[in-house]
Amino acid sequence: MSAETTAFTFPAAGKGAALEEDIILSPRFDANGLVTCVAVDAGNGEVLMLAHMNAEALALTMETGEAHYFSRSRGKLWKKGETSGHTQKVREMLIDCDQDAVVIKVEMGGTGAACHTGRRSCFYRSVPLGAAPSAETRLAFTGDTPRFDPAAVYGKGHDDHGHDH
Repeated sequence: MSAETTAFTFPAAGKGAALEEDIILSPRFDANGLVTCVAVDAGNGEVLMLAHMNAEALALTMETGEAHYFSRSRGKLWKKGETSGHTQKVREMLIDCDQDAVVIKVEMGGTGAACHTGRRSCFYRSVPLGAAPSAETRLAFTGDTPRFDPAAVYGKGHDDHGHDH
């Protein structure tokens, strides 16, 4: 991380058309200082994971071309793959119309698994449609099976409800 990255402050976001049509990056961080980030496969567009970035994670991702996130559960910055080796090389970053969410198109390193459960995608269960939800609503697995053993990679008792790896 360079000194320029740690000292950088993004410009304040405008409003309305000024924000939506401006060519200046001015992310609208939420009350917790975060923007939502969706990571998708750069090759086929498959949704891999959803995470959050603070200003430092966003700046580091832009500077290094490697995905960095902010863990809400741990309250700290993390580089994707720093523990597991399942890194994300960012090929393109898009920001939405009101600059409060980004999509990053990534190439996965390691086994190709983006999820801390060992699966390629964090979205490995489908929700039934066509009926009102109830206490009995059942999810269906999509067939995305684990590519690695989380206990072997992260240690026994791993259950941090996050992707901090």
